Amino acid sequence: MTEKSIGLIELSSVVAGFLVADSALKAGNVRLLLSRSICSGKYMVLVAGDASGVKSAVDAGAEAADGCLIDRIVITRIHPDVITALGRTSVAPPSGALGILESFNVATLIRAADACAKSAPVQLLEVRVAMALGGKAFVTMTGDIAAVQTAVAAGRAVIADAGMLVNAAVIARPHPDVYREVI
Repeated sequence: MTEKSIGLIELSSVVAGFLVADSALKAGNVRLLLSRSICSGKYMVLVAGDASGVKSAVDAGAEAADGCLIDRIVITRIHPDVITALGRTSVAPPSGALGILESFNVATLIRAADACAKSAPVQLLEVRVAMALGGKAFVTMTGDIAAVQTAVAAGRAVIADAGMLVNAAVIARPHPDVYREVI
């Protein structure tokens, strides 16, 4: 399956999350990336596939939400590094500068991570969503200082435009102990 698009459905109910995941997977030829409860008693369903499959899955999932829908997005032509960083269980050793963006919500952060990856030659280290974060999300990236600054500026603009920016930073030469916290 070619995974060039992703869809996210965020819900206010765990029970609705299971129903939505089932409906979404039955409606579109998609792969389930994440389906889990997140902080504050919410639930998140994230799928990947081709654009039409993802759109069908998200539409069906949103319809099945039965009043529990918080947010939904479909991102077509997503940078492949975003999908990799979402599912990363072990992070490659970073090199160079470190960039970090933090958002109050998951959907906006994923849009920002895509903007980062498309704007400059950076390596997305991890996209961490909502678990043990009070519903927030963050992305870490590495690369040369100019690329990381460009990428963080692009992602920051996406998050700030949505009114969801918590914080953003670029660390030119991180201490090795800081990198150990990232990996």
